[in-house]
Amino acid sequence: MRIGTSGWQYRDWRPAKGADETGHLYPAALPQRLWLEHYAARFETVEVNNAFYRLPERSTFEQWRARTPDDFCVAVKMSRYLTHIKRLKDPAEPVARFLSRAEALGDKLGPVLIQLPPTLKADLPALEETLRLFGDRARLVVEPRHETWFTDECRELLTKHRAALCWADRLGRPVTPLWTTTDFLYLRLHEGRAKPWPRYGRAALRTWVERLAAVPESYVFFNNDPGGAAVIDAAVLAAEADRRGLRRTRTPDVKPRP
Repeated sequence: MRIGTSGWQYRDWRPAKGADETGHLYPAALPQRLWLEHYAARFETVEVNNAFYRLPERSTFEQWRARTPDDFCVAVKMSRYLTHIKRLKDPAEPVARFLSRAEALGDKLGPVLIQLPPTLKADLPALEETLRLFGDRARLVVEPRHETWFTDECRELLTKHRAALCWADRLGRPVTPLWTTTDFLYLRLHEGRAKPWPRYGRAALRTWVERLAAVPESYVFFNNDPGGAAVIDAAVLAAEADRRGLRRTRTPDVKPRP
């Protein structure tokens, strides 16, 4: 079980100078230019969301590779140019451009998340063409967000191309079918019901661990970043995985703030 967060550059993960550092990932004195190194020493994976808004240059991916440990894994969100602007039409150039940059991560390139807009109805031929263009150059995850995608035909298509359906949670409930379409699972946790907002409760995380135990490999990314909730919840999830005797990647020892 690979456990991480959706990004690492959050200012409220560092306390104000002179404040109590309990519950924060970054020490107050740590400069922002060293946050990635600090993060990667405490987590083994991260999901890069900013590639969705602005695809980084190849040199940026090269730097991420050089600045992280050998066991580090970077999941990358596909550029919205393909998914939200072109809406999967004519995918050849966007896919080629994405791979020409992201592949600079080398063996640290993890799954590529293809998140579809909530207004995009099912278009299986367009999705198949996109998946075909990636071939075996990356592990693929598809996150459809319109209900017309949740059909047997779509499930068969994902299985055919060994692409995972992204599991997503909001307020402690799955918002997608819990399909297993390949040999790994990919879960995004957006917002829990616990206090303080947007923390997850231990019972909700225990339920997700039980579901993830069904496959030998999974990726779990917490996207509830306000107030450091993602970092704290990652540590709780890791403890629940330990309780089940599951193998999991490192997480920081961060306690909730008083």
